[in-house]
Amino acid sequence: MAWFNRKDKGIQTPTTAKKEAPDGLWYKTPSGKIVHMRELKNNSYVSPEDDYHVRIGSKEYFEILFDNNEFKELDAEITSADPLKFVDSKPYPARIAATQKKSGLTDAVRSAVGKMHNKDIVIACMDFGFIGGSMGSVVGEKIARAIDYSLKHKIPFLMISKSGGARMMEAGFSLMQMAKTSAKLALLSEAKIPYISLLTDPTTGGVTASYAMLGDFNIAEPGALIGFAGPRIIRETIGKDLPKGFQSAEFVLDHGFLDFIVDRRSLKKKLTTLLELLEN
Repeated sequence: MAWFNRKDKGIQTPTTAKKEAPDGLWYKTPSGKIVHMRELKNNSYVSPEDDYHVRIGSKEYFEILFDNNEFKELDAEITSADPLKFVDSKPYPARIAATQKKSGLTDAVRSAVGKMHNKDIVIACMDFGFIGGSMGSVVGEKIARAIDYSLKHKIPFLMISKSGGARMMEAGFSLMQMAKTSAKLALLSEAKIPYISLLTDPTTGGVTASYAMLGDFNIAEPGALIGFAGPRIIRETIGKDLPKGFQSAEFVLDHGFLDFIVDRRSLKKKLTTLLELLEN
C-alpha cells in the first residue's frame, strides 16, 4: 500500500483535541477580503487589499494620532442624568449603565489633549459603540469643555464625528447641544484658533447639522456615510430613486460640502500639514 493511502477512513481526531481559531483573529471586509487583525492594526485599520476603512473608536484614533499614544483625557467622569425619566424597553439609566459596562466608555465622546508630531492639539472623538454615537447632554458638554480648553490654551481643535444623530432619550435636551456646540465653535473662530472637523462613517442627523459641518476645514474618510436623514427616509419622502453613491463622502465632496477626503493611513501627516498652513 502506498504511503499516502489512508488505512482508516474519516477524520480520527477526537473532538476534545480539535483546535478552534480564536474569535477576533481575522476581519472580513464587505468585499470579502480576509485580513489578519494584527495586519489591520498596523495599517491604521484599513484593509490593505481593498482600502476599506474599518469603523474604529476613540481608542484607535488616539493611538493613530497622538505621539506614542500619550495624552491627558479631559472630563472623563461625566455621565448622563435622566431629566425626562425616559423608559422604552428599559429605563434610560439602566440602558446607560449596561452600555457603559459593555463598551468600557462613560458616554459617546472622549476628549483629550496631547501632541501630534510635537504640536499641541485637543481631540474630541465620538464612539459609535455607545448607543450609536448618539448626541446627548454629556456629548455636548464634553465637546463644549474641550473647546473651552482649546480657547484657554490657544490649541487647535480636532473633532472626529461618528454618530447616528441626536439621542431620543433626552429629546429637547439633546437638540440643545447643537446650539451650544455651535456657539462655542463661533468663539473658537473669533479667537482665530484652528478647528478641523473629520467626518467618519457614519455621520448623520443633528451632528451633521451642527459641529460636524462647521470646521475651518471639513474633511472625511473614504466611503463614509454623511447626511442628515437616512437614504431610505429620503427615498420614501420624495418618491424617487437616489443617485448612485448618494451620501457617500465622495458624493458629498463632489457637491461642495467637503474640502477633501483623506486616507486614514496618511491622516496624521495630512492634519499636521494642514495645521502648519493655518498657523502661517
